[in-house]
This record gives sequence, structure tokens and C-alpha cells, in this order.
Amino acid sequence: MSLYMHLANELKDQIHIGRYNIGDKLPSVRQLAKEHKVSIATVQEAYRVLEAQLYAIAKPKSGYFVANTVPFENTPKMTKPPQRPMDVSQWEDVLDMLLNTFSKEDDVNVRCQFQHAMPNMHAKTLKPLIKRLYELNKNRPLDGMIYGDVKGDIALRKQLSRVAAASGCHLHLDEFVVTSGCQEALSVCLRAVANAGDIIAVESPGFYGAMQAIKGANLKALEIPTDSHSGLSLDALRLAVDQWPVKAILVTPTVNNPQGFVMPDSKKQALYALAREYDIAIIEDDIYGDIAYSYPRPRTIKSFDEDGRVLLCSSFSKTLAPGFRVGWIAPGSFRNKVLHVKYVSSSMCPTLPQLAIADFIEQGGYDRHLRAMRQDYRSARDTLLKDIKRHFPKETCVSYPEGGYVLWVELPPHYDCVKLADRAREHGIFIAPGQLFSATGKYRNCLRFNFIDSTQEARTNAIEVLGSLIQSQ
Repeated sequence: MSLYMHLANELKDQIHIGRYNIGDKLPSVRQLAKEHKVSIATVQEAYRVLEAQLYAIAKPKSGYFVANTVPFENTPKMTKPPQRPMDVSQWEDVLDMLLNTFSKEDDVNVRCQFQHAMPNMHAKTLKPLIKRLYELNKNRPLDGMIYGDVKGDIALRKQLSRVAAASGCHLHLDEFVVTSGCQEALSVCLRAVANAGDIIAVESPGFYGAMQAIKGANLKALEIPTDSHSGLSLDALRLAVDQWPVKAILVTPTVNNPQGFVMPDSKKQALYALAREYDIAIIEDDIYGDIAYSYPRPRTIKSFDEDGRVLLCSSFSKTLAPGFRVGWIAPGSFRNKVLHVKYVSSSMCPTLPQLAIADFIEQGGYDRHLRAMRQDYRSARDTLLKDIKRHFPKETCVSYPEGGYVLWVELPPHYDCVKLADRAREHGIFIAPGQLFSATGKYRNCLRFNFIDSTQEARTNAIEVLGSLIQSQ
């Protein structure tokens, strides 16, 4: 067992026996480092584990405190996906879910939509951005009608350099390529690093959009076992790359989709070292990284990159709004190939949203929005966890997101969440069954929840209905 896990377990034991009660201040990072003769980084990782498991909460400039949320007894265990490269399936199921987009005004029977990973787009902190976009449309309409730079507008790329610095990356504005959202970023990167028939190692479960990007590029997916607390298994990955000619590793290590974990910095660094040892590219999806609950936000794998093998992808779709379609890549040594694939894929991206977002970041609006959303999302997570604990079977396993607004639920094996989704739809409740998050349709007893859509009352009522439907199975 690692030092940080040993320390985390020791602190949990002290909470269980009552040495520290709800709301009590926990020892400082420096105090624990001195008492246990470990590094400050080890203590920080231990506290990150306690936060993920809902035992502790960090308060800015105050330290760590015992949280008031009772953790689940069970969390999802290490997954066991197929041990060989597979063609990605599930497109029809993904398409069916994507087509279930509706106008709530047209369907009064809709209670709640848990299936799409959508941010809070009604936040007051977004008003300056909306106002700026309106002003640009009114005063500079030609900027939105002419060709732009294939790399993206320079004003936005300047601000992307600033945003990336928060994750430990020191990147020049010319190291960025703006894309139409993170979905295009992932697709471009896959085509830039691999050819048809090549093998891509992925987390399992993993984001269905990434799976379909692999399918679209005629690649094969090699699903790697993943832990709901610390991420992809490096031991399993090493065995895989020893056996198969893996071309790239596609991971979401910071606020993972669908499980919500944050891979420890030490493990991110070890993953980079493994990729370097085997000369494999890493495509890092960091789309939720800016809304990690901890501050400062976690580092990216890209921040450890010394030879340009990490292609960092992100977007403002999950932090601001998906309709802006503004994403980006920091492609490292693959820059020229990425630029070519981007050009033949979609050429340039619309300019006005880039200008509005650049101004929003420069004026401090982006940071203010992130601070508000972190608090909002964390509160919504804790309430959903309590509702699931109250209404779902006691054997249910649930992940503990360290950021964002999605979590992973694992029901006992005999439950079928595909059938559950069909029945839930009849009640106006839309969920994403687990099979979407596998290349081969595994995880039928699992589902992913978005815990931001609709009101808190509507979400609580929907969970109660889902609990009844589950029990009836």
C-alpha cells in the first residue's frame, strides 16, 4: 500500500472512532508531514483521497475539516474489461441518447434529464459573457463572417496560455490549436497520432464520445481496468503494452468522465514515464479539469511532458456552455500533423465566440464563474449522494466525484440499466446506461448521472422514482 493511502486510512480510522467529529479541523499538512516523516505531497494526496471519499472537505486558507456527508460503504471496484483490442460498437445506442434532446416547454411530462453532461447555464456569473457576445454581434458582425486563423484567434490563444498555467503547463500561444469543442479535439488528435487499424488504450469505463471518435477513425480500443478513486491501472497498462502494439493512450485523469476521480499527481507522472518508456503518445482529455473542487486545480499530465508526446485537449463546453463550440489542443510535437488534420476536418472555427471568451477570461469573469460553480456542483453532488443512499438498493456502489457534475452508479449484477432507462423514460426521467461507456457494451448494471439538470427538488423526486423502478426489477 502506498504511503498516502496508508495515511488516508489512518485518518479515516480516527474519524470512525470519534477522535475527529463532523466539522472538526483536521491536522495541517505540515503537521502530518512532520509527525509521519513523509513529504508534504504525500499528505496532500492523502487528503485528496479523503475528499474523494467524502470524509474531508478543504476550506480555503483554513485547512481540512471532517465533512458532514456520510460516505457510502461501497465504491465501484477495479473494472475487468476484455483483455484484447476490440472494435467499438454502441453507436446506435449513443445516437438514440443524443436524439433524446427535447424542448421542455413542449413536453410537460419531463421530470429530469440525468443523461447529458450539461453545466449550469443559468448562472449569474455567465451574464458578462453573454453581454460581451451580444456586443460583438452588434458592433463587429464582419468578424464573425470572414475567415479566421486555422490555429484560432490570437486573443483567445493568449488567454489559453494563462488558463493552462493553472494546471502546471507553461505554453506559448503558438502551441495551441482551437477546435470546435473537445469532441473535435479528440478526433483530430486520434487521426494525428494513429492510422486505421491501430490500437488505442482507454480507461474502462470511458467517455462514449471518445469511444465513438476511435470508431470513426477506424481504430481499435483496448480497455484498461480502472479504479474509481485513482484511475487507470498502470500495472494492467504495462501488461497491455507489452502484449499489444498500442499507438496511444487516451485518458481523462482529472475529474474523470464518468467516475469523477482525480488521478494523483504521482500516478500521472508515472503514466507519462511509462508512455515515454514505450514511446507511446498520450491524448489527455482535460475538459473537466477547471471545475475540480480542490484549489489550486490539479496538475495535468501535460505539465510533466518533456518531449511533446502529450496532446492536451480541453474545451469550454463543460465549464461555460456547449453551444459555444470552443475547444482547444496543445499538441506538443504533433503540432504540424494536428494542424493539417484540423484544416481538412473543419478549417477554422467561428471567431465571435472565441473573442467573447477571451475577453471573459481577461476580465476575470472566467475565474469568478469557476469559483461559483465549484461550490454549486459540490453541493449538488452531496445531495444526490444522500438521495441515492436513501432510495437505491443498499448494495449499490457509487463513485465520489472530485469535481464536475457527473458520477457513476453500479447496481448489483442482476439489474439491467438499459431496461431501467426505457422504463424511466416513460416517467419523464432520462438516464445514461453504463453500456454506452464501454467499447463492447459492458456495464449494463451501471449508469451515469448528471447532478445539475433541473431543480434540486426535481432531481430528488426523480431519484425516488428511479429507486422504485429499480426495486421493481
